[in-house]
Amino acid sequence: MRLLVLGGTGFVGGATVTEAVRRGWSVTVFNRGLHGTVPSGVHRLRGDRTAPDGLAALAGGEWDVAVDTWDGAPRAAGDAARALVDAVGHYVYVSSGSVYADHAAAGLHEDSPVVAADPGSVDGDYPQLKAGAERAVREVFGQRALVARAGLILGPGEDIGRLPWWLRRVERGGDVLAPAPADLPVQYVDVRDLAGWMLEAGTRRVGGTFNAVGRPAQTTMGELLDACVAATGADARLLWTDPASILAAGVQPWSDLPIWLPRGHPYRGLLEQDVTRALAAGLTCRPVAETVGDTWRWLREVGAVPPRAGRPQRSSIGLDPTVEAAVLAA
Repeated sequence: MRLLVLGGTGFVGGATVTEAVRRGWSVTVFNRGLHGTVPSGVHRLRGDRTAPDGLAALAGGEWDVAVDTWDGAPRAAGDAARALVDAVGHYVYVSSGSVYADHAAAGLHEDSPVVAADPGSVDGDYPQLKAGAERAVREVFGQRALVARAGLILGPGEDIGRLPWWLRRVERGGDVLAPAPADLPVQYVDVRDLAGWMLEAGTRRVGGTFNAVGRPAQTTMGELLDACVAATGADARLLWTDPASILAAGVQPWSDLPIWLPRGHPYRGLLEQDVTRALAAGLTCRPVAETVGDTWRWLREVGAVPPRAGRPQRSSIGLDPTVEAAVLAA
């Protein structure tokens, strides 16, 4: 199989390239060439889809499947799709569950309302950019397009730092602020499972839109943090604390305590999406202990969370130790 990855050096793109190489595919990546590396044997085309003639390097190529991780202007997503419509058999666009209009609703499914978005737009917030790009790709490829609305993505190579923060915090040991209840469900997908599923679906020419994430009860905060303790082997004690006390101290879910979205949070629905369609299309997810353990081994090898390829760094991931100590003391 011949694969084109638009991007290819970031978190999802890099995992997709790695999986395709493992399968013995012929892999080409297209990007600006400013960030990251690619495995040996991968052909790298350079270009900037936002620049005049920035897609010229794609001319003359032919691929069975293309995977596009773009999260910029929808117009640029449409430009790339139009440039490739006769050169690619099946197009996979990596979108996000953030496109849904009501992030608090449980059971969000592929036909739930999404934010208003213009496929020809050149700006907008993240949900608008992803929703607009979805529309732009569908307008060009129709049923030859698979839109993968990814949820929380974890695993080796994570360039945001959510799971890596928890691993480093547990590694430090001592009393660890853990947001109760321990059985709070966490819905996520391992990046390697996402990549493998997209490639397999692309091979089978699966079209349509899918919530590409694990089951709503794929794991729990307790299972995830216990796996962090086991993976690091640290002398850490998880102190499960009432969420009301944590919130009253000004601690922010998702940013100060990554991955955690308490019940009643306005974004809680993003961890409770309906995945019936994706599971029927073959998406499977490995156990959380495997995801955590492999992420820890990778993090020890690289030393630090890598920069986000082509994107601004996210700030304020993780809780300040002094704030944690104050909450625990209270």
